[in-house]
Amino acid sequence: MAESESLETITEHERILQEIESTDTACVGPTLRSVYDDQPNAHKRFMEKLDARIRNHDREIEKMCNFHHQGFVDAITELLKVRADAEKLMGQVSDTNRRLQDAGREVTAQTEEVIRCRIQQRNMATTVEKLQLCIPVLEMYSKLKEQLESKRYYSALKTMEQLQNIYIPRVSQYRFCQIMAETLPKLREEIKEISMSDLKDFLESIRKHSDKIGETAMRQAQQHRTFNSAVQKQVTLSCAKPLYGLNGRTPLQHNGLSTEAADEEEMDEKVLTVQDLVDFSPVYRCLHIYTVLGDRETFENYYRKQRKKQARLVLQPQSNMHETMEGYRKYFNQIVGFFVVEDHILHATQGLVTRAFTDELWNMALSKIIAVLRTHSSYCNDPDLVLELKNLIVIFADTLQGYGFPVNRLFDLLFEVRDQYNETLLKKWALVFRDIFEQDNYSPIPVENEEEYKAVISRFPFHDAEIEKQQFPKKLPMSQSVPQIYSQVKEFIYASLKFSESLHRSSTEIDDMLRKSTNLLLTRTLSSCLQNLIKKPHIGLTELVQIIINTTHLEHACKYLEDFITNITNVSPETVHTTRLYGLSTFKDARHAAEGEIYTKLNQKIDEFIQLADYEWGMAESDGRASGYLIDLINFLRSTFQVFTHLPGKVAQTACMSACKHLATSLMQMLLDTELKQISMGAIQQFNLDVIQCELFASSEPVPGFQGDTLQLAFIDLRQLLDLFMVWDWSTYLADYGQPTSKYLRVNPSTALALLEKMKDTSKKNIIFSQFRKNDRDKQKLIETVVKQLRSLVNGMSQHS
Repeated sequence: MAESESLETITEHERILQEIESTDTACVGPTLRSVYDDQPNAHKRFMEKLDARIRNHDREIEKMCNFHHQGFVDAITELLKVRADAEKLMGQVSDTNRRLQDAGREVTAQTEEVIRCRIQQRNMATTVEKLQLCIPVLEMYSKLKEQLESKRYYSALKTMEQLQNIYIPRVSQYRFCQIMAETLPKLREEIKEISMSDLKDFLESIRKHSDKIGETAMRQAQQHRTFNSAVQKQVTLSCAKPLYGLNGRTPLQHNGLSTEAADEEEMDEKVLTVQDLVDFSPVYRCLHIYTVLGDRETFENYYRKQRKKQARLVLQPQSNMHETMEGYRKYFNQIVGFFVVEDHILHATQGLVTRAFTDELWNMALSKIIAVLRTHSSYCNDPDLVLELKNLIVIFADTLQGYGFPVNRLFDLLFEVRDQYNETLLKKWALVFRDIFEQDNYSPIPVENEEEYKAVISRFPFHDAEIEKQQFPKKLPMSQSVPQIYSQVKEFIYASLKFSESLHRSSTEIDDMLRKSTNLLLTRTLSSCLQNLIKKPHIGLTELVQIIINTTHLEHACKYLEDFITNITNVSPETVHTTRLYGLSTFKDARHAAEGEIYTKLNQKIDEFIQLADYEWGMAESDGRASGYLIDLINFLRSTFQVFTHLPGKVAQTACMSACKHLATSLMQMLLDTELKQISMGAIQQFNLDVIQCELFASSEPVPGFQGDTLQLAFIDLRQLLDLFMVWDWSTYLADYGQPTSKYLRVNPSTALALLEKMKDTSKKNIIFSQFRKNDRDKQKLIETVVKQLRSLVNGMSQHS
């Protein structure tokens, strides 16, 4: 068994050795590992086997070396012989190489120079070729820089477009082209910023120049309107009757120059346009730039937004604009300048602003303008300033209408301003009328000769055949204020006419305006001044009489004022819807007020005289003559009614009747005064004497025109009352009371009772003495009986009522 295992082990070792000998050394590891994987101590036997194999190989190598040794020796010997020849040959080769190197060094240098030149030549050709591609790019870029420096931005953008699309792509591999390509967007933005900055400068500049632009446009519009007006008026003058001129000036005269001279002077001035005053190139340039850059919409929105802001600023007036016309003029100039620029932009560019945009701006502006003018014109109290404002508004409207903007609302506003103008005129003429009335002496106008008479007649249409027949010197019935008032009314008509000019209204409308404004002057202003004048305390009866006479003549002159307006407007008064003057009612009302004031002042004078009465109500018997205060009162009334001879008959009669009635009433109140507790028969007798004087005055016909004893009837109540007490006819009174034929029909029981009780109290005062006299006792009983009966009558009246 052991022997069989030993054979197998030996055989395995042989195989391993064969593998080691035939296998690459890199793969011998697994083979050797198998030696160790076998039975224990197998590797020792393998090492023994390996040593035996090595000794075997050594013996074979030794045999082979011994077999080839002689040849090796012979080869070495041969080699040693060749060595000397080799060294000699080596020396020759080295010498030959040295000489060859020396000979070829110059050739090598020349060859290298040729090679270097060829390389340079090739590089130069390449460089020239590349430069020929780059030079156009650089030239275009240089051109771009020049265009930027000269601010030719639109051309610069075109150059950029060529650089980016044509030239730079040809040499895009070079660094400078890449830098250039990166720079172009920045340059575009820079151009946009610069052009936008120029636009902002333009917008700022145009805001400063708007005043000058508007002034020029409005001046040209005014020249055109003046020329057309002059031509139209010249045609009118050649085919129609002349218009009235204010203060002797014809309408064709203007500031001391004729229209023709004014036109020649204006023609000498150079006609400027908006292009002459403003450089619009920044707008065009910026528009082209943004169009090229494809951002036109942004530019349009920005421009419109900025112009809207500027429009709001332009439309904002100064707070004190209404104080001077220069403020209005500057305001209008700025607005006109703004819209003239917009109109130019509208027609000079395509789509930057549209008609819809300008219409929107104008509608916004028009509403603001009307609101501003309505507010500021309301502060104006000077009619001359309002008239200048109207002329300025007309020129403003005509100017903008010439540029295609609708201005109907402005002319509608002028009707409101016209009302304001009329109000200021009315206030001004109220002061004029007031001054005239204050300076008037309220006496008939004296005329010494024919010239003075004609001077008055030329100012006031007065015709009186009787006065014309009188010899000089003579007096006209009215006072100096009448022709002055008449002249001032005509001046007012002229002033009102000034506003109606240039309003593009027909003659009929102008005629209607003049008549309405004149009606306001008469019915409101002059009427108010007359009413205030009549109420003034210093206006006496003489002045009131003269005022009534004055109003009568002014009333008659109203038809001449209507003819005056007709001559101005050439509109017949028979035309349908023609307004009539209401002056007749004005002067009638003033006359009635003056008449009422005459009655009031007469009554006040009567009251003043009556306050001077100093009756001794307990006197035993009368003085036998009328009281002094009453004599003075009668004399005053006589002299006053003599002044009334120039008044219409009814006025004088009414005044006289009113005075007598008031006197009678005042005397009656004096008798029945509740503070008067006692009255004697002597006082009644004295009072009767005073009433007799009043009756004598009434019967003396202080004012002609009364029929019969009409004036005496004012004292009938007093007369019947005094007769009743003087005669002591109580039986008749009581018996006939209530009958139409009663002698004491005007005596009221309550009046008689009040006066009788005052006498009864007097009788009681003397009761101690009267009880010793039978007649007095009987009288006292009679008084008491009558008092009772009168009381029953009064009570019956109260129950019946």
